[in-house]
Amino acid sequence: MGIGTSIFLIALGAILRYAVNADISGLEISTIGLILMIAGIIGLIISLLYMTIWSRSRTSPVAHERTVVRDPHERTVVRDRY
Repeated sequence: MGIGTSIFLIALGAILRYAVNADISGLEISTIGLILMIAGIIGLIISLLYMTIWSRSRTSPVAHERTVVRDPHERTVVRDRY
């Protein structure tokens, strides 16, 4: 579920919870609205966490070091980014 879908569920749930006054037998529209708002909030939190974790893994410098010995008295360290 993406951020847009989560916001849509929150908005739809709020409309059903606070703006709709229809009665359907066997169905509470305000309860359905509350469930949709909770699902949208949980989806929004999970989406933001995934984005935060993904952006950290993409922007954190990951370096692999290898040592190249050219002269026994001289040490050269080459850093490659992956």
